[in-house]
Amino acid sequence: MIETFETLSFKKTDGAVSAVELVNANFELPTHKHDDAQLMLVTRGLVTCEVATGLWMVPLGSALWIPAGMEHSMQSVGDLQLYCVYIEPELTRLLPLSCCTLAVPPLLRELVIEISHLPDHCDVDGPDSRMIGVLLDRLATVPVEQLHLPMPSDRRLRKIAERLIIDPADRTTMSEWALIVGMSERTMLRVLSKETGMCFRRWRQQFQIMLALERLSEGDSVQAVAFDLGFESASAFGTMFRKTLGKPPLKFLADRSHDTSNHY
Repeated sequence: MIETFETLSFKKTDGAVSAVELVNANFELPTHKHDDAQLMLVTRGLVTCEVATGLWMVPLGSALWIPAGMEHSMQSVGDLQLYCVYIEPELTRLLPLSCCTLAVPPLLRELVIEISHLPDHCDVDGPDSRMIGVLLDRLATVPVEQLHLPMPSDRRLRKIAERLIIDPADRTTMSEWALIVGMSERTMLRVLSKETGMCFRRWRQQFQIMLALERLSEGDSVQAVAFDLGFESASAFGTMFRKTLGKPPLKFLADRSHDTSNHY
């Protein structure tokens, strides 16, 4: 798959950290894993990443943290530019133990980009190595974003997830789903909460958020996305989006585009 990238720049630093810059129109990587932990910063486009426990969305201006040895697959939406930093496991003791999407402040973004442009090798006692140390320190403090769709392992709940992916406007109630998949409503609630940490209403909303971000990143209108997700109006969809991510849809995307464009 690597040879399909229009631009690929791989830099070794002190042996414990390496970085790569990727530019491509669209790409898809099948399930794979790395010996090192991976930080993936998206500066143009959108990436979805799937692991056994869920689906992560990485929009413009966010970063995805993937611990060492975790199997994952990736797919991009639209024109893409991203930077990946690979970190040896012994340097990640203070970093998350599970996959997560991170909010990236300007300093961290600039550090990632700068490290990807370092010489092939740098002095372990020099300023470049100290910059990597700052990156690791800052990475340990950034907040986690709510751009994760937890996927249950229970085969009955997986059936519901597969149906919602095909038809996100589906309005089947929880009690109706319980009958369809052969569970009591109480059992369904207990298993769903245990495996996703969410109630059914919140889990279905998270499906809608993830699908909406993908569609909006492709240029679809808020109104079209709202109706396709089963909302009665764009304002109802906007209210749900704002309650979940803190901003209306277009402002959420515009703010990220503005923050990222300031680098260029």
